[in-house]
Amino acid sequence: MRAFLKKEWMELCRSGRLLVLLLVFTLFGIMNPAFAKLTPWLMETLSESLADAGLVAASVKIDAMTSWVQFYKNIPAGLVIFILINSGNFTNEYQKGTLIPVVTKGLSRQSVLFAKALLVFGAWTVLYLLCFGITYAYNAYFWDNSIANELLLAVALTWLFGVWLIALFVFFSAAAQSSSQVLLGVGGVVAGGYLFHIFPSIGKYLPVKLMDGMSLLQGTAHPKDYYGSIAVAVVMICLCMAAGTALFNRKQL
Repeated sequence: MRAFLKKEWMELCRSGRLLVLLLVFTLFGIMNPAFAKLTPWLMETLSESLADAGLVAASVKIDAMTSWVQFYKNIPAGLVIFILINSGNFTNEYQKGTLIPVVTKGLSRQSVLFAKALLVFGAWTVLYLLCFGITYAYNAYFWDNSIANELLLAVALTWLFGVWLIALFVFFSAAAQSSSQVLLGVGGVVAGGYLFHIFPSIGKYLPVKLMDGMSLLQGTAHPKDYYGSIAVAVVMICLCMAAGTALFNRKQL
């Protein structure tokens, strides 16, 4: 498994996927405070045009919360890019038949699955912390992060949502034959989650609620409001990994 994990790491680096993801998450981390810092200048620049149209541009108060709003707007895009870039992680191996030699030589299928999953989980964690760390550092330099309530919990919830999404990705990768099928499966589950999230009695238990970290930061929600969605997400992660392992062990490579 260590040898296969090293092979996955080398492939991630040599294929350029790691470089692209590092650039994307670094850019998002810089964009969050940069957009907040530039907002007053943009409003001042547009004020004359708005005045000609009969609109009055009010003064805008900029603080760390403005940057965190941008963080929660950008991180879903980062997650989408992350899943898109890694969508062929399993299926490309099926199509090329590159897993057959290592399996026939004694490497267990479970080790293959866990090595691939571990690398994806690890990559998401590092990239997410990179984006968060850059935003946090700039916010601390320009403003004061203490304005945000329950910041660490809100950040952990978003990370857990990404882990849940990756667990779905692993499950569908073990079941599907192409990257498009993987994307459709993951996208369908997430879309269904957001569809049912509109019902308050159900929505509080759905993992998609974990992305509502801004409510925590702004003080309009409390940690206990997320206990149900955390429990459901953890159970689903375990079920997806167990079911994915079972499917992968029976899959025709």
